[in-house]
Amino acid sequence: MPQTSAFAYIRQGITPFFRLPQIDVHAASPYANLDAVVIGVPYDMATTYQPGARFAPYEVRRVSALLQSFHPVHKVDVFGVLDVRDGGNVAVPPFSAALSREVIENEIASIAGAGAVPFAVGGDHSIALPALRAVAKKHGPLAVVHVDAHFDTSDAEVWGDAYHHGTPLRHAIKEGLIEPGQLHQVGIRAIWGDRHEADLALEHGAVLYGVEDVAKDGGGGVAARIAASVGQRPLYVTFDIDAIDPAFAPGTGTPVPGGLSSREAIALLRGLSGRSLVGMDLVEVCPALDHADITSHLAAHLIYEGLALLAVRLASLRR
Repeated sequence: MPQTSAFAYIRQGITPFFRLPQIDVHAASPYANLDAVVIGVPYDMATTYQPGARFAPYEVRRVSALLQSFHPVHKVDVFGVLDVRDGGNVAVPPFSAALSREVIENEIASIAGAGAVPFAVGGDHSIALPALRAVAKKHGPLAVVHVDAHFDTSDAEVWGDAYHHGTPLRHAIKEGLIEPGQLHQVGIRAIWGDRHEADLALEHGAVLYGVEDVAKDGGGGVAARIAASVGQRPLYVTFDIDAIDPAFAPGTGTPVPGGLSSREAIALLRGLSGRSLVGMDLVEVCPALDHADITSHLAAHLIYEGLALLAVRLASLRR
């Protein structure tokens, strides 16, 4: 679906993702016949440090208006190939974590069930669990690329809550949402709580690509290794912005020095071209901690890169 022109965008005064048309929220089947939906998930009640990620969908929408359609590397007109809409925001109830997960899962399931690929802009990383549940219901166990500074396989021992933003991968593994051997964790570098921090992921066959691997092989080199392993399995990308070094992405509630550069992150996603992307989330952008929209601009570009992966695949299938 073509973007609205820059002039029309300014004239009408609304701020959808990438100047895209918006869904009709009152329609009986608002996601029917779409290739993709970009939807905001303004929820951050599961944070353990600095909250504020609930406001990210609004700020990422605003800066995403700057992006054009034609991808300079993949040579594809992303919004020309894709019928993609702004899905608005999930109407998350802010005072019930369990109900919030249910509402998020139901909305993402509606997108996936209609045959569209969901791109969720959080929100904290806890939103990834209901999103993974919804997408796995459609496609079965998934190959998952998890880009993050943290393993996100914690339990309730530290904070007394089994569903905070450091726990979604633990649940996804234990619930069978991720195919054994197909969890690819990139950028993990936070200091461990104990020597067993990595055990759960490794016992599931996870492959860890540390910042040293990215520095040595580049984002594209790491992506090539992941792509070879994933093959044509249904692929879900969950991207925590704190995977990026805070020099490039200061606007996040749990920054960890020594992370990926913006260039490495973009190269990582571009290197997954040809894989079968069935869902993506981008989480943990905290606009209140950002400077000059640096982090929001990067978030918008990373979602665009995800959409480009889908456009490349669909363009090849439609030839």
